[in-house]
Amino acid sequence: MIEIEIKARADHEALKKRLKQEGAAIERIVDQADIYFNAPDRNFGKTDEALRLRNESGQIYLTYKGKKLDPLSKTRKEVEVEVADHKKMEELILCLGYRETLRVHKMRVIYHLDGALVCLDKVDGLGEFVELETLATDEGDMPKRRDFLIETLRRLGVTGDLIRESYLEMLLVKK
Repeated sequence: MIEIEIKARADHEALKKRLKQEGAAIERIVDQADIYFNAPDRNFGKTDEALRLRNESGQIYLTYKGKKLDPLSKTRKEVEVEVADHKKMEELILCLGYRETLRVHKMRVIYHLDGALVCLDKVDGLGEFVELETLATDEGDMPKRRDFLIETLRRLGVTGDLIRESYLEMLLVKK
């Protein structure tokens, strides 16, 4: 699958009011603790890839993210698998020669609106953001789905610039 994602800085209180007006309801609130790794044979910062081990309120996921496919959004191939044991998976990754790059922690409030996932993220060290996500079945469907997300974001009253950098990239720059 291809994940299409847009992100912007946002005031969460104003967005919560607007989401309620639009009829969106909170699906769930999750605590996400991520560990990002770099490969032993290439620099993911240069290849625009990511390998992440996430603890999401007790559920553990290993995710590979490919390079960005679109100049306006964070659209990229994503492969994710749920794993049973965080510590053993982290140990396995390190044994394979991967190195920890950085840890990212955020609280995420998840809404659904018109086929889009709307996430209000509070990221330690960075502040408040909104991310809208959807999936495309192929690259031909990407522009239409991306434009839908941008239109939905603007409808919610978010007028700031889109941010293509991941939270990881933003924190690395801040360091």
